Amino acid sequence: MQSTTRNRAVVGTLVGLGILGGATGLTAAQAGPAAQQQAPAAVLQQPVLSVDAAAKAAQAALDAAEAKGQRVTVSIVDRAGNERVRLTGDGAGPQSGESAKRKAFTAVAWGRATSELGRQATGDGPTLRDIPGTLFLAGGVPVTAGSPIAGIGVAGAPSGDLDEEFARAGLQAVQAGLR
Repeated sequence: MQSTTRNRAVVGTLVGLGILGGATGLTAAQAGPAAQQQAPAAVLQQPVLSVDAAAKAAQAALDAAEAKGQRVTVSIVDRAGNERVRLTGDGAGPQSGESAKRKAFTAVAWGRATSELGRQATGDGPTLRDIPGTLFLAGGVPVTAGSPIAGIGVAGAPSGDLDEEFARAGLQAVQAGLR
């Protein structure tokens, strides 16, 4: 008995919606793609650097550093700052892991190299440097595919310029596969 009542309620609701749609002169078929495009999206799709590409970038950065005799750590983070890949070279300092991750996060968060951002984060009072989890030393570069999707951070070389050179080697290794 209960299932019959439920069926009647469902059928009644569907018939009512059909009558309402007919009264307004608009059906789902008539609405077409234009009407669907106007509605705000409930789900957004964003590009993500694959783990294979992240590993390739990290290895290229580490190889570039080792070719110059430098002991570094390379970190690749996603748009949210979650570490996807970390490679620590033999003999890299214990501080280099966290530094590389923070450089990578800083680069992806602002979509610019940390060397550029570091020059702007100066002055009296609050600056970008006050934001937790960031590091405005050279050595972080963003990975972009229309917008920033990942960051590459390198730390441990004696200068930020070298760290950034190695990070850019990682970026170059995956750049052809980005849109």
